[in-house]
Amino acid sequence: MSASSNTDRIERCIVINASRERVWRAISSAEEFGTWFGVDLKGQAFVQNQRTRGLNTACGHEDVWFDIIVDRIEPMNLLSFRWHPYAVDPTMDYSQEEPTLVTFTLTNAPGSGTLLTVVESGFDQVPPHRRLEAFRMHGGGWDAQLGNIARHANT
Repeated sequence: MSASSNTDRIERCIVINASRERVWRAISSAEEFGTWFGVDLKGQAFVQNQRTRGLNTACGHEDVWFDIIVDRIEPMNLLSFRWHPYAVDPTMDYSQEEPTLVTFTLTNAPGSGTLLTVVESGFDQVPPHRRLEAFRMHGGGWDAQLGNIARHANT
């Protein structure tokens, strides 16, 4: 796994020992995504320009909604969505904030593996009082999530 970041962007990469088709299914099927990501997305699908929403099932944030708008779907290559980063305070209205953009990109890796790159950008638009904490939490969160998807795709 590799990592890079600046103030506006987090980028993480991992080579997963699974076919591109398998990794694509793990990120593009909402229900399967929810399984490794820790959100309840049963009965939902990722559809471009539509909202997908479900409660978190892990991390002590079970009262917090995973709430995204799917941005782009390019089968077998790219899935992206917009969300409000580290929106964990159920009493706060994040709807007036600019969301960040999360992009999952798949490429072939040597052998039969798949290189998964996740980029979350737009942190410079997060309100200053939340920016540093959101950036820090998501940096660690993406590290954990890449481990989760790698384990999931290999089962």
